[in-house]
Amino acid sequence: MFKKIAVVGVVLGVVIVGAVLAFAATRPDSLHVQRVTIIKAPREKIFPLINDFHRWSSWSPYENVDPAMKRAYSGAANGAGAVYEWEGNMQIGQGRMEITDASHPSSVTIKLDFIKPLEGHDIARFTLVPEGESTTVTWTMDGPSPYVGKVIGVFVDMDSMIGDQFDSGLAKLKAIAEQ
Repeated sequence: MFKKIAVVGVVLGVVIVGAVLAFAATRPDSLHVQRVTIIKAPREKIFPLINDFHRWSSWSPYENVDPAMKRAYSGAANGAGAVYEWEGNMQIGQGRMEITDASHPSSVTIKLDFIKPLEGHDIARFTLVPEGESTTVTWTMDGPSPYVGKVIGVFVDMDSMIGDQFDSGLAKLKAIAEQ
């Protein structure tokens, strides 16, 4: 009897794993996350907070995840060519960002390379659109979704997880810019 139950259990397990893997294969080949906030400040005041990696410590949702995180800055002081590298615990991982385009005061584009715990290559963009005395700030991230990302996506809502972090960062950016 125990042998039959074990065989059924193994077969059922294989079927479930196979179904998850098959479903993962149907997931989108790309990831897109976008969050928006309205900040009661001119974009000329907001833009420098985004365009200078040295200023990210005041608002980025990732800066306080690992208090022992190592940071390195290189390239330009800000704008195109500015580079920020980090290495931290398993929550924050290791990676590199480089500003590839900065159009004062309307947009910043960043090449984002994750090295650990999972390799990934994405593009982050910030756009700042004036709306009267306020500015609509949009933070997006786009990149490929490799198969392992699709499998993870079966269990974790990446849009919600990353989007919640973007919302947190935008709220801090708003608080600083509105002071």
